[in-house]
Amino acid sequence: MDHLAPVFAQFPVEIVSADGVWLSTRDGRHILDLYGGHAVAALGYSHPRWLAALEHQARTVLFQSNAVPMEVRSRAAQRLVEFSGLPLSTVFFVNTGAEANENALKLACRITGRDQVIALEGGFHGRTAAAGAVTWGAAAKWYGFPRTPFDVQFLPRRDVLALTGVTSRTAAFIVEPVQGVGGAFDMGREYLAALRARCDETGAMLIFDEVQCGMGRTGHPFAANLYGIVPDMITTAKALGAGFPVGALLSGPRAAAVLKPDVLGTTFGGGPLACAVVEAVIDAIESEDLLGNVRRISKLIRETCVVGPVTGTQGEGFLLGLRLSRPAAEVQAALLARDILTGTSADPQVLRLLPPFTLGESHVDRLRQALLDIGS
Repeated sequence: MDHLAPVFAQFPVEIVSADGVWLSTRDGRHILDLYGGHAVAALGYSHPRWLAALEHQARTVLFQSNAVPMEVRSRAAQRLVEFSGLPLSTVFFVNTGAEANENALKLACRITGRDQVIALEGGFHGRTAAAGAVTWGAAAKWYGFPRTPFDVQFLPRRDVLALTGVTSRTAAFIVEPVQGVGGAFDMGREYLAALRARCDETGAMLIFDEVQCGMGRTGHPFAANLYGIVPDMITTAKALGAGFPVGALLSGPRAAAVLKPDVLGTTFGGGPLACAVVEAVIDAIESEDLLGNVRRISKLIRETCVVGPVTGTQGEGFLLGLRLSRPAAEVQAALLARDILTGTSADPQVLRLLPPFTLGESHVDRLRQALLDIGS
């Protein structure tokens, strides 16, 4: 009898081991992973630097709370700030992306004293009270709470004229610069620049949710770097730990100014194992030029994989959407039958690719041939 809560739709394969970009199943199949466990497995599987960091820290100090100063925690925060290359110099480590968003929204409301948060149609920010409140469609599907912690307004995507909805009542505007669940939908520089300007005009805080698109997935440290737009806060997770649960909130001066003991808190956030892994992930991305690889291989996918059922591409880097002439669920199933794992999205015509940053040219060739075999 399976005692797990039956709340997840699951692929019809059971994974028993993994190495590099390959997954091995109980029945002996070897599957190319272009989904990365919801954009988590940035370094693929069994990466030696990741494994060594985790083992070394586990043997040194397994855990201490934030009540105890630890060098590994300070080092991880410094590495993350330096990696970002942005004027967001204060780091609060948490466990998940939803938790990072929850704290960012709380800070925005506390700083501004306002009672409204604006988000975009198609956005996904998590399943907790505040993060779920700004997730498109959550109220109708699964939200469950009797009320939201603030008033919420959703605006259409890439609609600059609709930004007049941001007013002196708005505490924060939270946006995925490249939406994940929304179908690898990129907001673009023009829209994000207009959004930054409108938030500056009204005093609203701008939060970039880079839980899925951050930490190198666009081929840049963050989408903020790619688009040249600096938000007040960035939230990130997923690729940050490349398989180990860790998230972070990066804050600029306006948010950092209110931080003092007891304003934010967490038990497991900033644990030494997580921080050691964060260091290792950044080391691997930088020393192996994985940002360059993401840009190069993403370009190759765009140039060679508009074949078979694929009519176009969208998104950035390795948060890439393949727009299809057929339902994405059908193409996903056909690819899995050919030992390639991909993801769908809220857009039924978009297949999502979220592969490890170590993906190579031969893997793109394999995807292209499978798409040709499937046909239009």
